[in-house]
Amino acid sequence: MTKNPFDQFSKQFFQEFLSPLGEVRINFEIPGEPKFVDIWFIPSKRPSSDLSELGILAAIAQTPCLLEPFRKQPTEVEIRSCLYKLYHLEAELQRDAKRDEDIISSEELPRLWILATSCSDDILNGVPVYQDEGWPEGIYFSGKILLARIVAIDRLPRTPETLCLRVLGKGLTQKQAVEEVMALPKGNTRRSKILQLLYTWKISIQVNQEFEFEERELIMNLSQAYLEWEQETVERGKEIGKEIGKEIGKEIGKEQQRRELLENLLVARFGEVDSVLSAVVEPILSLPMTEYAALVLQLSSLSREDLFARFE
Repeated sequence: MTKNPFDQFSKQFFQEFLSPLGEVRINFEIPGEPKFVDIWFIPSKRPSSDLSELGILAAIAQTPCLLEPFRKQPTEVEIRSCLYKLYHLEAELQRDAKRDEDIISSEELPRLWILATSCSDDILNGVPVYQDEGWPEGIYFSGKILLARIVAIDRLPRTPETLCLRVLGKGLTQKQAVEEVMALPKGNTRRSKILQLLYTWKISIQVNQEFEFEERELIMNLSQAYLEWEQETVERGKEIGKEIGKEIGKEIGKEQQRRELLENLLVARFGEVDSVLSAVVEPILSLPMTEYAALVLQLSSLSREDLFARFE
């Protein structure tokens, strides 16, 4: 599993927001091919979530799709690699349908969505692509046969409908999106989810310890989101405290922060908190504060085996 912080963040992002709308498969291996799709999404006929808050992302999720996020502008080779994965997956689906004596309609064929923080005119013209009147600026379609789309996130308009995608942007685009997220009402579900994901991303970058200027700038952009999330976590503890006593409420707030910090660090280090890792969460939380802090600082250099060995 990738340890690239942006890759991990983008996959967690789509897992969080698309799971109520259908099946999300992360790092999906194309059958018979040594190729992996970042995110393979199959929409549900009866989504269990309100689509209105997702804006353009909900429109993307109307059909089966491969989602390939890029932190930098994709190269021509990377775009061809994405197309390669799309057509091999389609061929596999067609073979399965033929074996089952079934037919796949054009609406059921997978679409490729390349989500790039930026994309030059040269790249767009080289595909080539066109703009559809039913979609906002910054979203480009290849010819009908190719079933590919490119989203140039830095060209998207600043509207509520594009907010979820602009969070995946870079530099000023992302900074503005984070500010818009924080401006949402505090009870807004989308706000809470995005802030927690951004917090996890910030932690995963810092856990890597060595990062470039661009990542330092990103950490600064995410710092306010972290402070907002931290404050809301404490406030949730205080709300509980109103019912069971202020002092107990403060302790619950601290414990909740420790738990969420630990789980986020485990995700950043190992990609996910599976059932095996979940078994060590409570023992770690029960450590004295000094031992807990020491373990958290060492976590980025520990293997799964080292971690399990401490709590056998």
